[in-house]
Amino acid sequence: MPARPPRVANRSCRRTLTANRVSLEGWGWGGVSCTLLWELEAHAQEERPGSQPGNEGWARFGRFPAFRARVLSQEMDWDQLDLNPKVVAALKKADIKSIKEVLNLSGADLQRLMKLSSADIECLLKTVSHTLRRNCMLTALQLYQDKDHFASQHQKLSLGCSVLDNLLKGGIPLVGITELAGESSAGKTQISLQLCLCVQYPYKYGGLESGAVYVCTEDAFPSKRLQQLIDQQHKLRADVPPEVIQKIRFGNNIFVEHAADLDTFHNCITRRISLLLKRGMVRLVVIDSIAALFRCEFGASDSVLKARYLQMFGAQLHSLSTRFSTPVVCINQVTDAVGESEAAQCGCGSVDNRVSPALGITWANQLLMRLMVSRVSQREQSSGAVFHHTGNVRTLRVAFAPHLPPSFCCYTVELEGVKGIK
Repeated sequence: MPARPPRVANRSCRRTLTANRVSLEGWGWGGVSCTLLWELEAHAQEERPGSQPGNEGWARFGRFPAFRARVLSQEMDWDQLDLNPKVVAALKKADIKSIKEVLNLSGADLQRLMKLSSADIECLLKTVSHTLRRNCMLTALQLYQDKDHFASQHQKLSLGCSVLDNLLKGGIPLVGITELAGESSAGKTQISLQLCLCVQYPYKYGGLESGAVYVCTEDAFPSKRLQQLIDQQHKLRADVPPEVIQKIRFGNNIFVEHAADLDTFHNCITRRISLLLKRGMVRLVVIDSIAALFRCEFGASDSVLKARYLQMFGAQLHSLSTRFSTPVVCINQVTDAVGESEAAQCGCGSVDNRVSPALGITWANQLLMRLMVSRVSQREQSSGAVFHHTGNVRTLRVAFAPHLPPSFCCYTVELEGVKGIK
């Protein structure tokens, strides 16, 4: 990791956590427990993804993992390739039937197995590599039509509310970093907790049938609120049969980690979260919040070093999301926008509430989608600027996304969870 200046004086986020399990039993809320990741890590050493033998030759080829695996493993008709007849005969005699078998062997091994010269082997490797590369060039129509092999391009993680899902055309994309930014008490943590429950539902109900990792960087994990949401799932998710809800052990599938500094956070995403993803135990990563990690660590003169850290963390989170088809949701804080142009660029709403997400353009470039949440003032609510509704009304706005136009909807935070207003 890049070297950084000495840390600034202690803040509230510099907590010493002595408990190895966040449990609601002590609060009288029943049997919800959120396991800390380092408990799991004690049972096994992580193997770095992509380091398995045999992956080096073809790991670089995949933008589309399902299609790549199909082409690599299928039996080839070597006569259809532009190869010397003696090379084709040697492939058949060595009983090599797929591209994967060719790329998994070194040049020396291929020479010994096929009894060919180094020039012939080099020609063979170039030809099969060109074939694989050509097969991976697909049109947008092919991606759209071949939904079975490119599920991550079409499948979304539901937010547990039809109104919010309609705004996002199905929910949160499985690949990429989604930012949820807004002022305090706008509902960012509430939406994130609801996502941690939604991911555990079966696929037919908008979930991913897996758990979630919740990384806290400044405040304690809201265990009481989580238990309230779990108890009210039968009211929020009326579309799900009660017997399905009862079978899901929501609290046991949410893993909590506290990372108050950059070193701990780096270790968390490169080791612990990666371990859970490899085991198939989680399919959602929530970071609450990304700005808190940088608020205490860098001064105004450290902008270049700060940008390097943001780019490094963004690349690491992108790698995890792409490799495991796992949505990454990062909560971000906001600051006052300097001018109208800055507020307009982030799509942040009215002139009276000009704010922009923290961490600047460097972090914004790491994102797939930015969502802005804000509270509606009583003046706007009473004037009819938004839907008439009792209670505190909030807005969820699409600031930017490659697949969505700028749009918004209103929602409220109730006992059973976040609910959109039709």
